[in-house]
Amino acid sequence: MKIISDEQIREYISEIKTLPKNFKPMLKDKNIGHFQFNYDIVGENGNSFKIIIRQNKINPLDFSVIFGVLISGKLFKLVRYNGEHGEHTNKLDGKVIEGFHIHRATKIYQENGFREEGYAEKSNRYSDWKTALKLLLEQNNFQIEVDEGQRRLK
Repeated sequence: MKIISDEQIREYISEIKTLPKNFKPMLKDKNIGHFQFNYDIVGENGNSFKIIIRQNKINPLDFSVIFGVLISGKLFKLVRYNGEHGEHTNKLDGKVIEGFHIHRATKIYQENGFREEGYAEKSNRYSDWKTALKLLLEQNNFQIEVDEGQRRLK
């Protein structure tokens, strides 16, 4: 996959993505050590996005809430909201992060051969996968559909 610029990453994130009013993720047992939920959505510019939620069966605080865009059929992870699953070390700056943290896609990590979302920062803005999902929706320009004839409040 070609390197995606930071500007293009911001454009994907800022694209409006409208969820149905009845959007209520339910994790399903994948019989491989975790529960999972997948959701596909098309943004207003026609890009295909995916939300993936995974939660460890044994430790409910070990989870990932992932938001990505499909580029040439491959998932490019824009952001990943992680729970407690051990420490993470940012490869380029050596910073060690423990606890809840948010991974973000960057051009520099791609250019250095690392995962696009290899950079992470500690977060105290969520406490489980549901609040991580709420934050993901807030930070990545999701909105809930409104009834026909109803105006969206800003």
